[in-house]
Amino acid sequence: MAEVRVGVLGGSGFTGGELLRLLALHPRVEVVFATSREYAGRPIHSAHPHLRGFYEGLRYSRIESVDLGSVDVLFNALPHGAGINYTSEAYDRGVTIVDLSADYRLKDASLYESVYGFKHPRPDLLEKAVYALPEIHGEELRGARLAAAPGCNATAAILAAAPLAASGLIDLDMGIVVDVKAGSSEGGSKPSKSNHHSLREGSARPYSPWGHRHAWEARQELSRLAGKPVKLSLVPHAVSMVRGAFASVHGWLVDGKGFNDVARAYASFYSGKRFVRVKPLAPGIPGDPPDVKNVIGSEFAEIGYSVEVEVGRVSGFAAIDNLVRGAAGQGVQAMNLMLGWPEGEGLMIPPLRP
Repeated sequence: MAEVRVGVLGGSGFTGGELLRLLALHPRVEVVFATSREYAGRPIHSAHPHLRGFYEGLRYSRIESVDLGSVDVLFNALPHGAGINYTSEAYDRGVTIVDLSADYRLKDASLYESVYGFKHPRPDLLEKAVYALPEIHGEELRGARLAAAPGCNATAAILAAAPLAASGLIDLDMGIVVDVKAGSSEGGSKPSKSNHHSLREGSARPYSPWGHRHAWEARQELSRLAGKPVKLSLVPHAVSMVRGAFASVHGWLVDGKGFNDVARAYASFYSGKRFVRVKPLAPGIPGDPPDVKNVIGSEFAEIGYSVEVEVGRVSGFAAIDNLVRGAAGQGVQAMNLMLGWPEGEGLMIPPLRP
C-alpha cells in the first residue's frame, strides 16, 4: 500500500512524462490522476508509449474534473501561469505542492509581469515557497508545503557557480557570464520552427541573447549565497542533442587566489551531496570533464572547475539531464525531502550510456 496519493497537472508533455516515469518506480507513492486536455479519457501510454504497462487502468482526466483535495501531493507540470490557480487552491486545501513551472520561483512578485507576462495572484505564496535546489535549500525543504522547482538552465548555472559565489573567490563587481548548451527537449513536446529537432540537428545558435528569463533565478540564488547582489548574464544556445543542459560559468578570481582555493571551495560546498559528482580540470589531473552523456536519464549532476592562471579566469561547469535534474527528478527529490523520506528514494537510477 502506497503511503502517499499523488496527482499530476499536465501529464502529457515531456516533463509530465518524465515525472510519471520516475513516479512509476517510487515505492511510496501512487499516482491517482494525471491531467491532459488533448488526451483526456485516454490511457497514459497514449501520450507516452514507453510507459505502457506501468499505469494500467489510469486514464488522463480533464483538469476541471479532478478533486484537487483528494491527493496528498500535487505536481504541476503545466506551462507557467497555466496552473497557478489550481496549485494555490490545492495549497489552501492542505495539499503539498511541487511546482515544476516558473510560478513560484521568483521571490519578487513585481518581476512576474516583465519576466513571465502575468501579474502574480498570490504574492503570499511566493514568501512560503522554497526554491527546490536541494544542494542549497535541502534543509528548508524538510517539512515545507510548497516547492518551486528551478528551471533547467538555472539549475545548471547555479550548480556550476554556487561554490564561487559563496566562497568570495571571485570579483562579483566584474559580473558572471553563463553560457548554456541546451537540448531540443527543453523546448517541449510541441514542435515549432525554433525547437523542432530536425531544424536543430547539425546546428548551434543562441536564443534570448538579450537576457534569458532563467537568469533571474540564478541572480536571486547566487546573490543569496554571496550576501550581495550578483550581476549575471545567461545566454542559452540551441544545439543538436535531444537531452541535456551544459553550463559554462566564467568569472575573475580576486587577487592572490588560485586553483587550490577553487578546489577547496567546490569540495567543501558539495561534500555529502549524493547527486553531485565533482571533477577538477587541470593539467596532470586524470579523469574526464563533465559531460551530459554521463548523466542522461538520471538525477546526477557532473560539476567541474578550472583556472586559467595567466589571466585569472575561473570557470565552473555543470552537466545535467534537463528533463530529470532540470525538472521532474528535482521535483521528486524535493518531494522526498518535504515528506521526510530519504532524498534519493525512487531516484537511484544509473545514467544511460552511450
